[in-house]
Amino acid sequence: MSMPENARLSGCLDEIDLEFVEREATPRLLMKLSIQLHLAGLSLSNTVSILEIFGVERARSTVHNWVHKADLQPESDRCPDHVAVDETVIRLNNEQYWLYAAVDPETNELLHTKLEPTTTKVLAQSFLTEIDEKHDVSDAVFLVDGSHSLQAACQRHGYDFRYEKHGNRNAVERVFREIKRRTICFSNCFSNAEAETVDDWIRSFSFVWNQLI
Repeated sequence: MSMPENARLSGCLDEIDLEFVEREATPRLLMKLSIQLHLAGLSLSNTVSILEIFGVERARSTVHNWVHKADLQPESDRCPDHVAVDETVIRLNNEQYWLYAAVDPETNELLHTKLEPTTTKVLAQSFLTEIDEKHDVSDAVFLVDGSHSLQAACQRHGYDFRYEKHGNRNAVERVFREIKRRTICFSNCFSNAEAETVDDWIRSFSFVWNQLI
């Protein structure tokens, strides 16, 4: 691992807050490392195996709970020049959900995500409202693919937007590919999980994605 990568990893570990911990015998650094490794791409089984190297035995469900209780969130108050927004279908427990995502194409940072049971103009407007509450996007140009609901939402909010199929939109497409890969590979993590739990996991993923890109 190079020095810059090592610095990013250390910085990410420092950002993970374990205020939820009360009576937990696992050393906090190992808890942070476990959360980091799982969100960065390691399966729960392999994460548990890493803990065993340090002489700590924990169930996969324990690591899964740590991730959710840490309540990680992408940083707010960004001021991007462009915001790539899109929606995509994610299947969980044989049910279809819609994932909305906003990415800063200059930095590849995830600005906001939201998991919904369907896609409507009202939900798209709500998603953009949440972005506006978290970040300064008043002067940003929104990059929208073929989503009519997101285009309509941009118009309703009075945002400057343009249709863009590729180019700066590649950032959000890459994020979607990775989230879909993770939810498929780790489908056992989400079996019988509530949509709200998956929504929380995606926000935690966004936090680590932004730290490591």
